[in-house]
Amino acid sequence: MTDTTISARGGVPERPSLDGLEETWARRWQSDGTYAFDRTKERSDVYAIDTPPPTVSGELHMGHVFSYTHTDTVARFQRMRGRTVFYPMGWDDNGLPTERRVQNVYGVRPDPALPYDSNWRPPSAPVDDAARKNPTAISRRNFIELCELLTVEDEKAFEALWRRLGLSVDWSLTYTTIGSAARAASQRAFLRNLARGEAYQAEAPTLWDVGYGTAVAQAELEDRERPGAYHRLRFTGPDGREVLIDTTRPELLPACVALVCHPDDERYADLVGASARTPVFGVEVPVRAHPLADPAKGTGIAMVCTFGDLTDVTWWRELRLDTRVVIGRDGRLLPEPPAGVPAAPYAALAGQTVNGARRTLVELLADAGDLVGEPRPITHPVKFYERGDRPLEIVSTRQWYLRNGGRDAGLREELLARGRELRWVPEHMRHRYEHWVGGLTGDWLVSRQRFFGVPVPVWYRLDDTGEPDWTHPLTPDEATLPIDPSSEPPPGYEESQRGVPGGFTGDPDVLDTWATSSLTPQIVGGWETDPDLFARVFPMDLRPQGHDIIRTWLFATVARSHLEHGALPWHTAVLSGWILDPDRKKMSKSKGNVVTPMALLEQNGSDAVRYWAANGKPGMDLAFDPAQVKVGRRLATKLLNASRFALGLGAADALRAAATQPLDTAMLAELSGVVATATTAFDGYDHTAALMATEAFFWRFCDDYIELVKERAYGTGPAADSARAALATALSVQLRLFAPVLPFVTEEVWSWWRYGSVHRAPWPTTYEVGRATQAPGDPELLRLAADALGQVRRAKSERKLSMKADVPLAEALGPAAVLDQLGTVADDLRAAGRIAKLDLLPDRTTELVIACAF
Repeated sequence: MTDTTISARGGVPERPSLDGLEETWARRWQSDGTYAFDRTKERSDVYAIDTPPPTVSGELHMGHVFSYTHTDTVARFQRMRGRTVFYPMGWDDNGLPTERRVQNVYGVRPDPALPYDSNWRPPSAPVDDAARKNPTAISRRNFIELCELLTVEDEKAFEALWRRLGLSVDWSLTYTTIGSAARAASQRAFLRNLARGEAYQAEAPTLWDVGYGTAVAQAELEDRERPGAYHRLRFTGPDGREVLIDTTRPELLPACVALVCHPDDERYADLVGASARTPVFGVEVPVRAHPLADPAKGTGIAMVCTFGDLTDVTWWRELRLDTRVVIGRDGRLLPEPPAGVPAAPYAALAGQTVNGARRTLVELLADAGDLVGEPRPITHPVKFYERGDRPLEIVSTRQWYLRNGGRDAGLREELLARGRELRWVPEHMRHRYEHWVGGLTGDWLVSRQRFFGVPVPVWYRLDDTGEPDWTHPLTPDEATLPIDPSSEPPPGYEESQRGVPGGFTGDPDVLDTWATSSLTPQIVGGWETDPDLFARVFPMDLRPQGHDIIRTWLFATVARSHLEHGALPWHTAVLSGWILDPDRKKMSKSKGNVVTPMALLEQNGSDAVRYWAANGKPGMDLAFDPAQVKVGRRLATKLLNASRFALGLGAADALRAAATQPLDTAMLAELSGVVATATTAFDGYDHTAALMATEAFFWRFCDDYIELVKERAYGTGPAADSARAALATALSVQLRLFAPVLPFVTEEVWSWWRYGSVHRAPWPTTYEVGRATQAPGDPELLRLAADALGQVRRAKSERKLSMKADVPLAEALGPAAVLDQLGTVADDLRAAGRIAKLDLLPDRTTELVIACAF
């Protein structure tokens, strides 16, 4: 690469400062196209990154800064290695988080039954709690427009923060998951899955969030510990035998379809094949055996209800039991009892919430004498949607599914093999992927009963009675995508035929947001719309992401790419850890311990915050530490000042001269080792090791080398020229080593004396450093000289003397070979220590000792 981005050198300012660098350089990088992707390059010269699109439904937090800084160091390193970097930014703006934010900000709720009102306007300011509790109903289209309006504003704020942080993305490649290109790609992939038989529709028990009013997938579940109680219920077996059942959900008693025990449980062996009657309702249910029944849990025999939990679903399916659904999509008990359940006792439960029905049924059981003892309080895990605030229910619904290996052993093995193909950083994260794939219990439920998302792109014919033909969905031509079945008719129909017998109806659902986000390589790579670009970037080189979404984003992307392309979507996945608070607890909004980054960036500078973030290795959690941020600011400040000092000695004009003096070649030899270490570390995606090696050398360079050579560098002649040449090479190399982590201060210093951008300059090599010396150097010589100077400084400090105090006589004692080495840098040591006379006394001690006389 050549220095062509910035046209002129700026010169060294009198008072360099970190303040204002972010605004200056972010503007300059944008205007100069410093990070623009060059799509004329061959694939071998491209480094493509599948950037995670953050959810645009709130504020970015330090976890985002942490992980995105890591990715940016990779992008900057690869760019300096000569690759053109495909580094897009996306916004994940569809789905439930955006809907919930819009509802909270504006106090509205969508009602699909309402007509579109072109004159409706949202509140001019965020509403209060009263308005949120009593939201205004608006049409689906009005609601979607409001979602689009708010996400645009959120995205502006996010982009401003990313620019402030210094992410080297190409902003011309920005995409959104609700944008036209994303909707088209998502619908195209779904239609192809459907054509190949990988997508299918089924009426089945579904995990349901009653708060959001939608189905959720297995990957979106989380267990939360919640208080509950065991209730012991008395069932009546053959000949009046008492059969006791422990349950935490007595309200599901009218949904009971069987009792189940373990096949080897002798206590109930004679009951298997017989039947028992439920208390209160007197419904006869069969007693069956199944290996999932736990003899040690409760009384050892359980009631199967449709549906209380996922185990109920398994028993219901494998034992082919009846279905008695009592809970509706709103989380309330249905107004009418299921078939076979008497209406009189059920009437007391109809329409109640789950908790209300539980209290009522416990009273009925107690009155009937069928509640044995008092409820026993417990704490137990309850399944929630990861973004929800109410326990999930299981209701029977018609949904779209995508095959993912959960019910297909062959596909499961293929996806496990893909995981073994992938390079994992760190490697142990692969086991999380394998654990997830191996534990799948069903296919991926991809439909959602929401509004702001990518519509499921199908319609259904209506028969003469107006009933949909679910088995033969109508599909659009790919060339017409994206489409919205709720507002566009299918091919061969007119809008007037919507909803009438013999006409059609559109699928009302949208796709799970992960069903779109799992296609980010295809969306941003121009799949099917820009074949030339797609060939240059796919499969991509890198997927950076959090380890907590391996089961969702990473696995889903692998599955979609495997089904569509028969290949991995990228070669390497780098997983970041979590950000912890100072007490080493995970930061989360629910805990109230989240730190937002903008104030930190403004107060300490972006380089300082990036420095803190870069101290976290891939896969490792990192505690947020304001003190570490301050260390980063001190480092950036020192880089400014040390560079100004070196350039003030004339280093800029000695860049291509050779270092000849022993101390100079020693310093460059050590620097060559740092270059090798940092390069190897970055190649292995270990930005932390690269930073540690560079930073450790930089402080030795400042505290030891500069102090040792500055007097010589002020002078004239070959020795002074050597010092200035070494300073120039060392400064040039160190600026480039720091550039991936500290982009602003390194660009600022680079602009003082070099042409172009440091971020377009070539990554330093050991060959380059070696070429700057006339003879090989010995890194131990710099360490020896630093040790000697350190002893002189300590002697002055112990006597409470200024470091500028003269030392009339210093004696160097040690092995002869060590003193011979020290003699080659004696002039630099005398000048730095202000030593009038330095005597070398060999073989008096086994180690180097500097004795000072004052």
